[in-house]
This record gives sequence, structure tokens and C-alpha cells, in this order.
Amino acid sequence: MNDSIVIIPTYNEIENIEKMIRKVFSLEKAFDLLIIDDGSPDGTADVVKKLQSEFPERLFLEERQGKLGLGTAYIHGFHWSIDRHYDFVFEMDCDFSHNPDDLIVLYNEAQNNNADLVIGSRYIKGVNVVNWPMGRILMSYYASAYVRIVTGMPIRDTTAGFKCYRRKVLESIGIDEIQFKGYAFQIEMKFRTWRKGFKVMETPIIFTDRQEGTSKMSGGIFKEAFFGVITLKLKSLFGKI
Repeated sequence: MNDSIVIIPTYNEIENIEKMIRKVFSLEKAFDLLIIDDGSPDGTADVVKKLQSEFPERLFLEERQGKLGLGTAYIHGFHWSIDRHYDFVFEMDCDFSHNPDDLIVLYNEAQNNNADLVIGSRYIKGVNVVNWPMGRILMSYYASAYVRIVTGMPIRDTTAGFKCYRRKVLESIGIDEIQFKGYAFQIEMKFRTWRKGFKVMETPIIFTDRQEGTSKMSGGIFKEAFFGVITLKLKSLFGKI
């Protein structure tokens, strides 16, 4: 078993899943890979099953019934990874918006700087986003600014989904108490980590919008994040986080 596991939640990623798996396993550092599929009707899980014989003991699949949400998928994966004693646990999208080569960058940052959470940040050095319309860039950028103002977190990319956690963080921050599923889930994970006093770092990445497949973004996800941040702050004021 390797010291690092990459968790990738999937729903209808048939165009990307095999390419992503092969890319991760081609990296010079060895990462294990856990795919959590929410009953994709397009056969995403079937592709993973076929590849498991090619990558035994490195490629794992957890299948869930129905589209249960990004946050619950990651929490499922966190428990799975903790039970198997991985030292470093990564979050990454399947659509190549996160460059798999940057897994090594995040890992090295965690190792060399003794960081507990390393965030692949779009906004730590300007705006590093490719193929997004200007409206979406501005919405994302100012959403992170809003989160910083409300929560006080010194993090530039508060909604980032490309991250590396040390296992001790996931064991300590109360992952079963997290209530949000979309962008607000990513914010709450960072907030709980920061509130616990863990060392959080951001390292610049280039985020490229998906080329294949369909985005899972919705207005409800943004609404959850907007109001969820206020909820997080109030809970922290009353000592509940």
C-alpha cells in the first residue's frame, strides 16, 4: 500500500474516467486511487471495474445508490482512507479541471513544509483559471472574498476542491458533523481545519474548465454556500465548531 490515496467522486464521467485513472497511475510518485461512483447511468463504474484487474491493489471502487452529493461522497472516502491508514488523502475532480501532475506538487508541499492541509489554489497568484466565462470567474473570485470576510479565514481560494489532507486532520475535525454537500462543504472542511489550528497552505495551480462531460454546478450549490458561510460563523461564535 502507498502512503497516499486520491479520492475522486464520479457521476456520469464515462468520457474522462479511464484517461484520468491511467494518468494518475503514470505519475512518477505512486498514488492509490479510490473512485466513489453515485450510480452513474452512463457506465462509469463498469469502466473502473474493468481496469481494476490491470491495477490490482491500487484502484478501488465504492458504489453508492443514487446521486447523494459531493460532500457525502468525500466523507465516505475519508472514512475508507482512515480505516486503511493512508497518511495523505487527496481530493480531486475527474474532469481534468485539476491537473493530475499537480498531485505531486501538493504532496511535496505537505512533506517539505510540514503542512496539514495543502490547497491547490486558483487565486493565490492572480487568477489562474482557463476557459471559464468572465462572469463565472468573477462570481468564484468574489465568493472567496466574501467567505474570507465573514469567516476570517486567511485563505484565498476558499471553495477550492483540489486538496491534500494529512490523516490526522480528518481524524480530528469531526467529519461526521459536516452538514453541507456542495461548495459549502469545501468551505466547511477548510474552516474546521483552520479553527483546529492545523497548518494550512495554498500552492498555485492552473484550473482548466472541463473539456468533456457535463458540469454538475447548480444555483442551489451557490445558495447553500452563501447562507452556509453565515451558519458556520454563527456556530463558531457559540463554540460549536
